[in-house]
Amino acid sequence: MSQPQEPGSRPGYPVGARVSVAELAADPHPALRRLREAEPVSWLPAIGGWLVTGADLVDRVLRQPGAFTVDDPQFTTARVVGPSMLSLDGTEHRRHRDPFARALRAADTQARLAEAVASEAARLVAELASGPGEAELRRGLAGQLAVAVMADMLGLDAKPSLLLAWYDAIVGGVSALSVPDAAVTDTAATAFGELSACVEAALAEPAQPSVLTAAASSLSAAEIVSNAAVMLFGGIETTEGMICNAVWYLLRDQAAWRDVMADRHLIGNAVEEALRLEPAAAVVDRYATTDVTVGTADIHAGDLVRISITAANRDPAVFTDPDRFDIHRGNARQHWAFAVGPHFCVGAQLARKEAVEAIIALLDRLPGLRLDPNRTSAPEGLVFRKPPALHVRWNA
Repeated sequence: MSQPQEPGSRPGYPVGARVSVAELAADPHPALRRLREAEPVSWLPAIGGWLVTGADLVDRVLRQPGAFTVDDPQFTTARVVGPSMLSLDGTEHRRHRDPFARALRAADTQARLAEAVASEAARLVAELASGPGEAELRRGLAGQLAVAVMADMLGLDAKPSLLLAWYDAIVGGVSALSVPDAAVTDTAATAFGELSACVEAALAEPAQPSVLTAAASSLSAAEIVSNAAVMLFGGIETTEGMICNAVWYLLRDQAAWRDVMADRHLIGNAVEEALRLEPAAAVVDRYATTDVTVGTADIHAGDLVRISITAANRDPAVFTDPDRFDIHRGNARQHWAFAVGPHFCVGAQLARKEAVEAIIALLDRLPGLRLDPNRTSAPEGLVFRKPPALHVRWNA
């Protein structure tokens, strides 16, 4: 494998050369639009790699695991939690993923989790409804719902606050590795160690059958721990984000909020449209396994190839008037928010269920729900995008 060139050494990408990490983390959409139009595959010195923004090229890279891999020492999540279905390809990827995918597809598991999601969403919103008519929904609803569902799915005996603390530390550790030359933080390493002990205890003395116990016959304890970490990480981080982003978009458009209130069948499409406009996982990383040309870019083996899900989801070649939030959009579900190809999100259907049930509970219990006009709540983040806090008010 040839050695990648140093960041900043690829001439011919003037738009990418001017893009900063701060711009991508705050409001990336103008920069992504410029890149998609002028340099749909561009070298960005700010990230030390390529950024793919055109929808057709994003789809191509995601569907070519032979040419682009996650199985690379630089892959950020693997550096924090070890090899897992998220950071492996080919036969090893399937060996790690299949036991969890089978367990989640089982009819009894789906029915049990669907009931748990609806019950927990209703309980959490009922608690909010008993309050003073204002609340913060990121941790008051979205995060708590996501962590409760993941604890149930994985059969973990740990307080939600502790699971959230581990998750925060792991997410922070992964995010910190998104810039060149960063190292795994002590906080992230400690959190993963504590989560590992919790998972091992659940395997040793399971309180009930779970997705973890279903995997125990084909994976080692260490492999189950790593996969549990990425499932917890993804199941909380991206689900919390997609719930917050969907509520944020709906409450910014009171006509859309009234539409879903009048017709609950629109909620699912509203969630898809919010996922399209602001995917909770904004980018995914791959590494070139060989010299390859994508679009007009000559990519070298070993290069970081960062795929902008956010940019692909707003490509006008796929979506008419792509920056508009339209809960009636016919092809809203055509987005790449859950990726495509071998690494399509294993928990996509469960995450969708959580977002829909959270919105149903809000519609049922909080009349006059609206964003707090005195607090900002726009999504932000380089890798994972959501409101840092989502403050709302309602007619108590």
